[in-house]
Amino acid sequence: MCNILYLNSSPRGSASYSQQVAENVIRDLRAHAPDAKVTLRDLAQAPLPHIDDDFVAATRGADGPRTQRQRAILAQSDALVDELLAADVVVIAAPMINFTVSTTLKSWFDYVARAGRTFRYSEAGPQGLVTGKRVILVSASGGIYSGENAAFDFQVPWLRNILAFLGMTQVEVIRVEGTAMGPQAAEQALARATAQARETVAALAAA
Repeated sequence: MCNILYLNSSPRGSASYSQQVAENVIRDLRAHAPDAKVTLRDLAQAPLPHIDDDFVAATRGADGPRTQRQRAILAQSDALVDELLAADVVVIAAPMINFTVSTTLKSWFDYVARAGRTFRYSEAGPQGLVTGKRVILVSASGGIYSGENAAFDFQVPWLRNILAFLGMTQVEVIRVEGTAMGPQAAEQALARATAQARETVAALAAA
């Protein structure tokens, strides 16, 4: 548990439930590993540009990057991939927006999903190259989507699938649900998620 990559994607800052629980996770992780290095990517405060034709040319073009902008895009993507590969634990604060991930978090995955670096194609199909990581995913939502409304949850299933595609299959999900159902419901949801986060970190540290 030497390197922790923390991805925050909530635009609500300190008022964000996903951010509050994720920061509790970070504190608990550091309590178990005081020398751990934490790398923060605040995707809400410093969003990545959406991918475009320059991104495609820079990362997938046969001739590689050919312009200054393309070289800068490739350097940014390489830096993000390097951070991910160096991490032992990845903590993701993900608020549900319109039933799915924020566009800022989606852009991060677009920048790190790189053939030859984070996955490769083989005769048996695609193979994830980002292995040996533990992922703690904090998903916050105004409604409750872990039960009968699960069909509307396009966030957690998508995140599980893209993480697995890249090779990250050890994923613990902490849900902060029903935060839009009144102050008392939000407080209870936050307390449950905080307790689950503490248990999750304790189990990870003991493994």
